[in-house]
Amino acid sequence: MRPINGKPQSQPKGSSPIHPGRRNARVCMLGYAFYESDTRIMQYATALAKRGDTVDVIALRREGQPLHEVLNGVNVFRIQLRTVNERKHLVYLYRIIRFLCHAALVLSRNHLRRPYQLVHVHSVPDFLVFAAVVPKLLGTPIILDIHDVLPELYASKFGVGHDSLLFKSLMLVEKCSTTFADHTIIANHLWYERLISRSIGRERCTPIRNYPDPDVFSPRPRDRNCGRFLITYPGTLNWHQGLDIAIRAFARIADQIPDIEFHIYGEGPAKPSLISLAKELHLNGKVVFHDFLPSDQIARVMANSDLAVEPKRATSSFGNEAASTKILEFMAVGVPVVVSRTKIHAYYYDDSTVKFYDSDNEADLADCILQLRRDHQLRKQLVSNASRYVQKNNWRVRQHEYLDLVDSLVSAGRH
Repeated sequence: MRPINGKPQSQPKGSSPIHPGRRNARVCMLGYAFYESDTRIMQYATALAKRGDTVDVIALRREGQPLHEVLNGVNVFRIQLRTVNERKHLVYLYRIIRFLCHAALVLSRNHLRRPYQLVHVHSVPDFLVFAAVVPKLLGTPIILDIHDVLPELYASKFGVGHDSLLFKSLMLVEKCSTTFADHTIIANHLWYERLISRSIGRERCTPIRNYPDPDVFSPRPRDRNCGRFLITYPGTLNWHQGLDIAIRAFARIADQIPDIEFHIYGEGPAKPSLISLAKELHLNGKVVFHDFLPSDQIARVMANSDLAVEPKRATSSFGNEAASTKILEFMAVGVPVVVSRTKIHAYYYDDSTVKFYDSDNEADLADCILQLRRDHQLRKQLVSNASRYVQKNNWRVRQHEYLDLVDSLVSAGRH
């Protein structure tokens, strides 16, 4: 394994021991996200609830969902309805600020009634951490969890240059937010190095990857018998995800493999243009779009796939460094993955665990799909190697990285 903070990683043996002197804690998690589709938030919250902590989550709501629900022992409060259709940054910003204000009121009210021992705020955006101002002033430790580095994300999403005033302003927001928090978690090791180079000291920052939960993502018998070779992509549909490259690659080989289908699950601003592209390329019935599915349902879909694609754009500075959660999840369910050779994917994986193709190259992606369709032994070998990798890199084995951090902060906050 690669080193963290300059030190080799020891082989973890399972979930963390309880910190000395630790008592069951009240923890609040807050994120501008749909709880049931954000695996990172769900895993943190469920792990805490399973060991006896009381966990409240403040999150977004989809149409038809209840305002409050208890899921696996976690109290989920959905305080704002959201449809993922933002195309302009001002609309996106307005919705986030509205959520920030509402979340601050709910969090403050709950804290004054019965104090939390820890508040864990999930970004994006980074400044959402300021919703925890009342608990912070009253001595409660705050974690800021940066899922995506905000300056680079906005630059990719809205075409903003890195030398622009907005980009520099977002870097300032990042620095202020990490300074406000007692500790910052970052989602991959490249971004960890980026963050400590511009915003925060090493001692106040920890990289924790998105690991698959074996209770959800594990090999299972297939329950389909459609006679098709299914390629699957589940996730957010943004430009930097490169789904247009995958669709064009698929169009190159669709006639050569009559039984092949490409199923895309998810939502996002790029979805209308992707649907139009598939029609343009006469792929109706071959490329199939589906709506969002919760984690437990999408895990079943993934396990029923024959092949997965992860086509992130390397020409997007954000896409080049944004680690895909789905790669590890497909590995965990036993499905081979064709992966764009981005900087972050090459950091974590090699040719023995995934099938790399040249980033942003639709012809090479098409050739890799064709090769894997025809070479059953290669698919089997990739799955076998990936399984060994996941045995050391899954949530059950690695959750101590998070639980130890929580225990240390809660313990320090009580003294």
